[in-house]
Amino acid sequence: MAANDTIADMLTRIRNAGAVRHPTTNIPLTKMTRNIASVLKEEGFIADYEEAGEGIQRHLVVTLKYTGRNRQPLIRRLQRISKPGLRVYKNSKELPRVLGGIGIAIISTSSGIMTDREARRQGIGGEVLCYVW
Repeated sequence: MAANDTIADMLTRIRNAGAVRHPTTNIPLTKMTRNIASVLKEEGFIADYEEAGEGIQRHLVVTLKYTGRNRQPLIRRLQRISKPGLRVYKNSKELPRVLGGIGIAIISTSSGIMTDREARRQGIGGEVLCYVW
């Protein structure tokens, strides 16, 4: 697998783990994946995450959330927007509303990784990394 798009890799790992109802999934640790996991936790899409491993083997262990009796994954969809081949930038007024505010867009701004709601509140734009709902 091409290791240059760590975000797409992270989203795919979470998507796959949810599809087969795994309680946790391992994601290679980068600053970006740590920040995205932090936003997902703050927004209540994942239960928790922790760092594990040593040196180059360091990774995030993400604990997924499920709802209902038949344990439906809380994250219905993860969609990569800005890709290495086609970056997508929006200013604060153009930031997307995902499903009319039900979902979130994760934005990489000059003030760090945050949700579209937070970026709009601060009046800053940035790179639209992905949509989550």
